Amino acid sequence: MAETPAPAPAPAAAAPAAAALKKGALVRLNAKAYAGSLEAAASDGAPPAYVVEGPGEILALKGEYAQLRWRRPVPDVWLRLDQLEPWSEA
Repeated sequence: MAETPAPAPAPAAAAPAAAALKKGALVRLNAKAYAGSLEAAASDGAPPAYVVEGPGEILALKGEYAQLRWRRPVPDVWLRLDQLEPWSEA
């Protein structure tokens, strides 16, 4: 039998950032990653400022999505991990 080539490994560009995000982490939305996404198309034109400024807390992780709670009286949201970045006060 002829050997079949091994499949190429999946790109791991988002893996380091996603691995750093875990339950309880403070995050903010990366506006560039969010723009043009399916989530952006299903929402208002521009995300609210508090989402981009942060911090939001990760409540749960499921697959490539995170449930976020903001420090405001607004509903929790689910966003893809590759659209999030760690929050810092600087």
